[in-house]
Amino acid sequence: MGKGDSMADNNSKKQVPLRLSAKLYNEIAAWAEDDFRSVNGQIEYLLTECVRQRKKNGHTVPSASDVPPNKG
Repeated sequence: MGKGDSMADNNSKKQVPLRLSAKLYNEIAAWAEDDFRSVNGQIEYLLTECVRQRKKNGHTVPSASDVPPNKG
């Protein structure tokens, strides 16, 4: 398969710089250890589950997904 094939696109992963507080990182690291995952794997799992739950509840991911929700 070449670079432009859809199979290659489906398997590619984006690297995202992420800053977490030490407390949150430690909590995710402990949770990851309980679930036999790496911290990165745990974060990816949690994000995947959140998106899946959002879709299950009938909500779609907004086109501006990088905009934080209003805290009203």
